[in-house]
Amino acid sequence: MTARRRERHHVRVTGAQDGPAMVFAHGFGCDQSMWRLVAPRFEDTHRVVLFDHAGAGDADPALYDVERHATLDGYAEDVVALLDELDLGPVVLVGHSVSATIALLAAARRPDLFDRLVLVGPSPRYVDDDGYRGGFTAEEITELLETMDGNFLGWSQSVAPLIMGNADRPELGQELAASFCRTDPDVARRFARTTFLSDNRADLAAVRTPSLVVQCREDVIAPVEVGRYVHERLAGSRFALIDAVGHCPNLSAPDALTAAMREYLAA
Repeated sequence: MTARRRERHHVRVTGAQDGPAMVFAHGFGCDQSMWRLVAPRFEDTHRVVLFDHAGAGDADPALYDVERHATLDGYAEDVVALLDELDLGPVVLVGHSVSATIALLAAARRPDLFDRLVLVGPSPRYVDDDGYRGGFTAEEITELLETMDGNFLGWSQSVAPLIMGNADRPELGQELAASFCRTDPDVARRFARTTFLSDNRADLAAVRTPSLVVQCREDVIAPVEVGRYVHERLAGSRFALIDAVGHCPNLSAPDALTAAMREYLAA
């Protein structure tokens, strides 16, 4: 790949240019700005890399491909290609929500590119299954996707506060809703299906990169059981349950998230 991929993903590199690289990957309906309260805290020790996934933020609209990005593997291929181009050496990749799964797929594909993974609110499958609690029934996911199809803006306004939690801080839910609304509705609908209908549980066994699973004590999108499930099936992983509510501790609890990350990286 040429430097064009860096431009197309709207890559920004800050921090200690001679330090180890830490790459932050955002979740569904968001962009790199969702890391603004966490990423700068590592600039004194790391080369901090932010980017936007295809179809998100300021990424080149032409980067998004309907077929390529119909599965999370397509996004994982993007991450691998971007890291190859940036040539940063093995990186610490911090993935939030669906990007935690994307990080796992990328690490399984190219373990040489990754030093460690930090998985914030990961979920390899959102739908409940026999003996597995993903957080949603199949009927609830179908209803969620149908509501999104019928009125994306209305869906964004109603579901964002639930995802964020922290009802006493409504500005957080409003920020997430605004982020959803900035996303191309067609891309968001397709990405939602890719995210909520995927089942990547079997992929966990292929990952050998040391990992930290960060789980909020209350999360309507990825319950505590899901975080423990991921931890128990990732060889050599650590588990951190932080005192935070909601699915986006990068916005609602940056202090707790940063502390968990620093403790892990120092270990």
